[in-house]
Amino acid sequence: MGPGEFTLDVEGMTCGSCAVRVQNAIERQPGVIACSVNLATNQAQVKVAEAGVPLETLQMAVRERGYDVAMHDDRAAPGSREGEERRWIWRLWLAWPLGVAVMALSMGFMDRDWARWTAFVLTIPVQFVAGWPFLKGAAIRARRLSANMDTLIAVGTLAAFSYSVWSLVAGGDIYFDTSALIIAFLLLGRYFEARAKGRASQAIRRLLEMGAKAATLVRGDQDVVVPIEEVRVGDLLRVRPGHKIPVDGDIVEGSSAMDESMLTGESVPVERTVGDRIAGATIVADGMLLVRATAVGADTALAQIARLVARAQEGKAPVQRLADRIAGVFTPAVMAAAALTALGWLVIGGDPTKALSAAVAVLIIACPCAMGLATPAAIMVGTGRGAQLGILIRGGEVLERSRRIDTVVFDKTGTLTEGRMSLVGVAGDERTLELAAAAEQGSEHPIARAVVEGARARGLSLPTPGGFRAHPGSGVRARIGDVVVAVGRRSLLEATGHAIPEALEPEAARFLSEGRTVFWVGWEGEARGVLAVSDELKPNAGDVVRRLKAMGVEVAMITGDNGSTAEAVGRRVGIDQVLAEVLPGNKAAEVERLQAAGRVVAMVGDGINDGPALAQADLGIALGTGTDVAIEASDLTLISGDLIGVVRAIELSRRTFRTIVQNLFWAFGYNVAAIPLAAAALLNPIVAAAAMGFSSVSVVSNSLRLRRFGRSASTPPVSGPRG
Repeated sequence: MGPGEFTLDVEGMTCGSCAVRVQNAIERQPGVIACSVNLATNQAQVKVAEAGVPLETLQMAVRERGYDVAMHDDRAAPGSREGEERRWIWRLWLAWPLGVAVMALSMGFMDRDWARWTAFVLTIPVQFVAGWPFLKGAAIRARRLSANMDTLIAVGTLAAFSYSVWSLVAGGDIYFDTSALIIAFLLLGRYFEARAKGRASQAIRRLLEMGAKAATLVRGDQDVVVPIEEVRVGDLLRVRPGHKIPVDGDIVEGSSAMDESMLTGESVPVERTVGDRIAGATIVADGMLLVRATAVGADTALAQIARLVARAQEGKAPVQRLADRIAGVFTPAVMAAAALTALGWLVIGGDPTKALSAAVAVLIIACPCAMGLATPAAIMVGTGRGAQLGILIRGGEVLERSRRIDTVVFDKTGTLTEGRMSLVGVAGDERTLELAAAAEQGSEHPIARAVVEGARARGLSLPTPGGFRAHPGSGVRARIGDVVVAVGRRSLLEATGHAIPEALEPEAARFLSEGRTVFWVGWEGEARGVLAVSDELKPNAGDVVRRLKAMGVEVAMITGDNGSTAEAVGRRVGIDQVLAEVLPGNKAAEVERLQAAGRVVAMVGDGINDGPALAQADLGIALGTGTDVAIEASDLTLISGDLIGVVRAIELSRRTFRTIVQNLFWAFGYNVAAIPLAAAALLNPIVAAAAMGFSSVSVVSNSLRLRRFGRSASTPPVSGPRG
């Protein structure tokens, strides 16, 4: 394993203490910088130094602890959860009928020898076949002088079984039903846990399944259908209506409305035409396209998204550290508590039956499985749901920081605004727009394009200009028919001898007060009209600002525009705190200034020139483009570029963290409350087994509620700045 980050699959983990042992074993090896082990995904994320580390070294260290690791294979991921479910379900079918039969015999016929011996015979396959995974796991740990959840289960059930065998011969009470039903309930819990964890990890599976399985290559005059694995960068592909784009590419012929919902979470189709880049797995709604492949396999946007989601699910939130520390010492502590419970009942009460029952109940009820699942299960579901909504979250630490955000700073251009100029106002002579647009046809300036597109959108026919001349920084002049038209700043018209009539001054002042950029149009020695262009606000910018404020979040805008223009934009969108005339290099300093004032700041930008500010902020939120999703400076990427994703991201983070807290409270509270009851012989071991399984399943089920986030048309905001 060379330098970098690697994902390893871990075998044999059953509880939080297992994850801690595997993590410690890997972290202690030379060449390993850091390691994070996730019980919910059964994976370890390992960061290796420049010198590298042999995989065999890690495997040997982990095997000494009773576990095993192997390099993760993405191709094997989709079916792994189904395989885990199958491994438990056949044991369920064996354990439950026999367990119920043993219970029936124990309840009605324990005074008869045939029933007692029949119960013994029926319990053997439950204890040693259906319950073999628990016994095997405990034996492996015992050989290495360690213990985990399997140890607690094996010791508890074997104690009940062994005592019953002795009583069967000696003529005392037997507890075969206790052993059989404990294993049956635990198997049921393991099955439901595996099933729930499979549902939690469906996000990655669905992403991987979205890609096309075949592509139509254009080879000369023929179209050849080939498996997707045979497509190479530079190949020309034909995509028909209703088909998926096989790989990332550029459109070289045709146009179509594209269903990009798998990338952006938005159901409204987007128009794409020649020159546009499109992502694999998006769907051609109408029209036929010729596409030149630019990225295949692991380099496609879909693969990048899957990797980012997987990396996020493998990570841990800082709140998990407490659970890890407790889980690491929990199993030995529980075994000590069980031993003291048995000793206490024997010495004080003189009742071996109660001593056995109470000790077994302590062992079973205290299994720390729910603790280990509390955080990773919520992170898995939260980050997976975020990906479905077009929100890529880098991990649990990001989720924890997001819920603390109390200030959001928006970059203006390309973030709050569309990022392109458009014509928004015309005043003066009726020929103003026609002549101005005709003159601007010779310019490539973004404002010139806005004027030309605005004129054509209004149905104007534009004559061809002659004698075109550009005045850099000021405007243009061109001959249109019999007149020479000047279009540009006021200074250009004054310098070329055009008088400025007073009648146009109020119109120009009105446009300026609205934050528009004003250009003058003149011919034959006089200014005849005024044009207003603007980088228009995104349609939902105002609604996003209102929703953030309703969540208790302060909103600010940062821009390089002059103060009056910036203030006008701020008023239109509802932002009171405007930081204007800030150079790109100084944006990070402004964010730092807010942090110094005690604010927890999220910066929202385009992820390119806002990189330093995104990195400086407590939370960097980058607006993606649908294909460029791996923006390194950001903690969180909104693939569609839709600002509503900022609201959704903070809401989702708060809900996910709240779910983590609920899970941890349930897991810790359950163990703290149940152990004394079990030690006092107030909790039957069978009931303890059922409750323990229910505890783990309830933690994962509570996390699965996050899958419903954002299903309604308008997700209600979570009140309060700290969730």
